[in-house]
Amino acid sequence: MMQSVIEVGQRFKFTVPTDDAPSERQAVVIRVLSNREEGFGLDVDQYMSYWVEAHELPETEAATTLVFVRSTDGTVYLDGKITEVILLP
Repeated sequence: MMQSVIEVGQRFKFTVPTDDAPSERQAVVIRVLSNREEGFGLDVDQYMSYWVEAHELPETEAATTLVFVRSTDGTVYLDGKITEVILLP
C-alpha cells in the first residue's frame, strides 16, 4: 500500500489485477495532489486521501501519466481497479 506520505521522485512497483496473469510494473512519482488541488469538494475527503501522478518506468519520449488514488481506508486504485503498490528504497 502507498504510505501516507509519498514524495515526488519516489519510485514504486505496482500490480494491477487483470484477466490475464497480473504483471508487476514500476513507476516514479511526478506529482502528489490533494482533493482540493484535483478540484473536488470537502465531501470527497470522506473517501479519498490524495492523488498521485506517476510515469511508468522505463520512461519513454511520450510518457503516459498514470493517476493513482489512495482512499481513506488505505486502498490504492488505478483506473478504478484496486492496485497493489510497494515503495522502493
